[in-house]
Amino acid sequence: MKIMQKTAFWAGFLGLSGVVLGAFGAHALRTDLEGLKTTQTWDTAVKYHLVHAVALLALAAWGRARSGSGVATGQKTVAWAAVCWVVGVVLFSGSLYALALGGPRWLGPVTPLGGLALMAGWILVMVAASRE
Repeated sequence: MKIMQKTAFWAGFLGLSGVVLGAFGAHALRTDLEGLKTTQTWDTAVKYHLVHAVALLALAAWGRARSGSGVATGQKTVAWAAVCWVVGVVLFSGSLYALALGGPRWLGPVTPLGGLALMAGWILVMVAASRE
């Protein structure tokens, strides 16, 4: 599977899982999250999860268009941006989901690591764009 096909696959996976977790939180976990007063935490996790799923899909389309036009420069940078976003969603949103459900407090420091991965992905997008 080519890099941009993998990126599109992960965009679909993150999009699907984001919708499932959003619905799960709004319906099946609603009472639990309200009782724990963590509905906002769950919603933040879903928001970042879904935003980066859409961004990843756009990145796959952009990367594919670049490779089709003969622009190979920065292709690895685009791929690393995708990796950063997937890892970032897992760490950032994943830790927030766990914390919202009463997970162990040691997960708290994982959230900013995920945020750093998300930011690194955006920086890499800027780097790739500047190389065109």
